[in-house]
Amino acid sequence: MNNSVTNTARLLGAGLRALLVLTLVTGVLYPLLVTGVAQGLFGHQANGSEIRADGRVVGSSLIGQSYNLPLKKGRQTPDADLRWFQGRPSNGLGANSVNTRYKLILSGATNLSADNKVLVEQVRDAKAAVVRDNSVPGYTVKPSEVPADAVTSSGSGLDPDISPAYAALQVHRVAAKNNLPLAQVEKLVEDHTEGRTLGFMGEPRVNVLALDIALKGLVERTN
Repeated sequence: MNNSVTNTARLLGAGLRALLVLTLVTGVLYPLLVTGVAQGLFGHQANGSEIRADGRVVGSSLIGQSYNLPLKKGRQTPDADLRWFQGRPSNGLGANSVNTRYKLILSGATNLSADNKVLVEQVRDAKAAVVRDNSVPGYTVKPSEVPADAVTSSGSGLDPDISPAYAALQVHRVAAKNNLPLAQVEKLVEDHTEGRTLGFMGEPRVNVLALDIALKGLVERTN
């Protein structure tokens, strides 16, 4: 009986010591080490890849934003502010009082199949809007020129980037709305076009937030 109690106490003591040591190593020391390395070598990424403008954080280079006009009375959705480059659609998991465009608590794809009638209608409506919004005097967008990322959301619904083709399609409209020379806006897109990661992964892309911040600066300098 005494041996059983002694062995039990010994095992409980060993287990408690192991718990304390493992808690210290894996719950305190290791997280501190990883955090220190991340802050020291990858501070920008570790802090959320923040983008600053006018002395404040305006967003993250990893998460898309909306560029809309104030919501009009009686309207369910706001109109796009066409002075700015627009990102991809953000259909994601749908919209309700807490899941709205680029403010999704849960990110994700629509999970609609390519032949789903709802998705087909969304793409058709989005293409018509892209053609209408980006056609300005002297430049008419053809439906065949609308790239896929202009009418479909990404897997997360929060894609911060668009294709160079979609950015180029918006150049005439942005230049006209901001009274800017077309060549300057084209140069802005060119300067903010990133190539494939490491030269072979992914596709060339343009970060919409970074591009619109640069556009704001150009407008302020020019106008």
